[in-house]
Amino acid sequence: MSKIILHLDDEESIRHIVAEVLTSKGYRVLSARSPGEAVAAARAELLDLIISDLQLDEADGLKTVAQLLEIRPGTPVILLTGVLIDPRVARETVGKLVSAYLEKTKPLSAFLAEVTRLIGPGEPDKKAD
Repeated sequence: MSKIILHLDDEESIRHIVAEVLTSKGYRVLSARSPGEAVAAARAELLDLIISDLQLDEADGLKTVAQLLEIRPGTPVILLTGVLIDPRVARETVGKLVSAYLEKTKPLSAFLAEVTRLIGPGEPDKKAD
């Protein structure tokens, strides 16, 4: 069974890229463009991982992550953001809530390595004969 990843980002292009990359690696991706969509998805599905942007048009990313973790406690979280934060500050502040902090400018290989570290590899593509 595919591992389920919830990805919250208000930028359509980022949602598209992340979904395409993760799907190609065998993960099932639920894309949400708003905190409301993310909360609905978290209530509807058991999640293996949450990926969220920090700066959202409609809400604070950390408050939204906290809300999602109330629904799905113990789920690892990657904060994927364009906001540059000093790594030490990130560990001391957001590190209490999230499992990993990655800048959107990091290579996709670093992003995939972090996903794999947190939840393991995706399911191999099984094509019907």
